[in-house]
Amino acid sequence: MFNCLRLFFVLCLSFSLHADTFNKKVAYIASDMSIPFWQILSRGIQNASQKTNYSLTIYNAQNDAKQELESVIAAIKNQVDAIIISPTTSVACVTVLNLAKEAKIPVIIADVGTDDGEYLSYISSNNKQGAYDIAQILIQKMQERNFMQGTVGIIAIPQKRLNGQARTQGFMQALKEANISGADIKQQVNFSLEETYLLAKELIQNNKNLKAIWLQGSDKYEGALQAIEEAGKKEEILLITFDAEPIFLELIPQGVLVGAAMQQPFLMGEKAIEVLDAYFKEEAVTQNIQLPILAISQDNIDSQLYIIQRNVLGLEETR
Repeated sequence: MFNCLRLFFVLCLSFSLHADTFNKKVAYIASDMSIPFWQILSRGIQNASQKTNYSLTIYNAQNDAKQELESVIAAIKNQVDAIIISPTTSVACVTVLNLAKEAKIPVIIADVGTDDGEYLSYISSNNKQGAYDIAQILIQKMQERNFMQGTVGIIAIPQKRLNGQARTQGFMQALKEANISGADIKQQVNFSLEETYLLAKELIQNNKNLKAIWLQGSDKYEGALQAIEEAGKKEEILLITFDAEPIFLELIPQGVLVGAAMQQPFLMGEKAIEVLDAYFKEEAVTQNIQLPILAISQDNIDSQLYIIQRNVLGLEETR
């Protein structure tokens, strides 16, 4: 009789611990859901949330710090158990972390980073190394085309973001080692196709010896290509990017793009939920997780195809 009661107690305790992690409410605050990178990251969060039976609400900050703040307040009022955020800027993230701390809600930062504040875990990409590696691919192509005396322009994401700063540092380090001059750096503000086109056009007009443009994003690559084509310099100016679009699986092998430094946003989203699940189960949590970036060119795209399709583009969610 005693053994039966003991077994019953153990089973009840086990159920109680499981129930405590069941149907947790999680909010994801995305920087801008019009950008494919954040869409893919959110799908990674959704995919893992379904497996852990977490209730997920996605908020879109629309690249607006005020909207981001309002979304966080809404999530807190909704009594979420945790917040995952991809902040609009590293500065704005500090306010978010302070609000969450007051509400005693754990926060996971998925990319971009923060200038200060407390968080459960920061899941990022090795932006500096990824930028350095993609610069090496560009340098090799410039050597093949005898472009080494030319300059390279950058269309950058906001440099108020820690990830933007790291990308620029890694890329410029590689150019310096190869004795290649930087032309100029232009920062995106609204991430529109027109903005990217105008920034690329300005780089081309102001730098007569421009031989390459590095776009620190991916989804507005068409704007840069249009500016290059209109200038009649398709054979004179190379384009290389950070991140990826599905069509890059065609454009890179065709040589339209030299290559791309591909983060793994789908995997990043899954990792965020894995960390939360460990936290809710009172297991050890790694505070800083840095995922590798894939430097993809014509030479290695075939061998990396499955990883690109799943972890980078989120095209194969399960297998």
